[in-house]
Amino acid sequence: MGPIHLGLDGIVSLLFGFIAFEIIGLNMWASVGWDPVQFVRQLPWLSLQPPPPEYGLSILPPLQEGGWWLIAGFFLTTSILLWWFRLFRRARALKLGTHVPWAFAAAIWLYLVLGFIRPLLMGSWSEAVPFGIFPHLDWVGAFSIRYGNLFYNPFHCLSIVFLYGSTLLFAMHGATVLAISRYGGDRELEQITDRGTAFERGALFWRWTMGFNATAESIHRWAWWFAVLTPLTGGLGILFTGTCVDDWHAWAVAHGYAYSL
Repeated sequence: MGPIHLGLDGIVSLLFGFIAFEIIGLNMWASVGWDPVQFVRQLPWLSLQPPPPEYGLSILPPLQEGGWWLIAGFFLTTSILLWWFRLFRRARALKLGTHVPWAFAAAIWLYLVLGFIRPLLMGSWSEAVPFGIFPHLDWVGAFSIRYGNLFYNPFHCLSIVFLYGSTLLFAMHGATVLAISRYGGDRELEQITDRGTAFERGALFWRWTMGFNATAESIHRWAWWFAVLTPLTGGLGILFTGTCVDDWHAWAVAHGYAYSL
C-alpha cells in the first residue's frame, strides 16, 4: 500500500477511536452475558444507550446508566476531530485544495448535531442517538413519529434531494467517462486542462439529451456541492426538530405545505 503518514494527530486519533470502539463493543458483549455466540448472533440489535432523561446533561451519570456512552462519545468525537485536523494538514502540506476535509466536516456537522449540539439545546443527553446498528435505526423511526413525521420537515426534504441528486450526478459522470474512455476520457485531468474530443463528445451528448452540460471540471464541483449539502441540510432539519418545531405535520399544514389529516 505504500508509506502512510500518520503523524501525532493521526496516531492519537486512531488510539482514541480504538478506545471508543472497545468501550462500545465490550458493553454490547456484557449485555449478552459475555457469550461470544450470542454476541455475534445479536450484534446488529445490541446497543450502548445514552443516559436516561432524569440525568439531564450530567457529565457523571453511573457507568451502567449512560456513563459509558458519554465516555465512548468523548473518545469517538475526539478521534473524528483529530482525523479531520490530520486531513486538513496533509492537504496543506501537499499544496492541495482542502475540498476533502471540508466535505468530511459536513458529515461531522451532522454527527455533532445528532449526538452533541441538539442534546445540549434540549437539555438532556437522552435526546442523543444510541450506538448500535438497528437501535440507531429504531431511534430515527421513533424520532420521526414523535415530531410529526420528518417527511414534512423541509430541510429533510432538501437533504433527500441533495442525496439522490449527488448519486445521480456521480452516476451520470461515471457513465459518461466510461462511454468516452475509448477517446481518452478516463484521463480526466488532461481533459480538464486541455479538453479534447472525449469530453467534447460527452458535452455534446448531454446538450442533446438534457439541454445543458457541465465541463470535465465543473461536474465534480456540482457533485461535491450536492454531496456536501446532504448532511448540512439534514443537520439543520434535526437541529430545528424539538427546539423550534414540535410537530412537522402541523407546521406543514400551517404553512400550506400539507393537507390537514
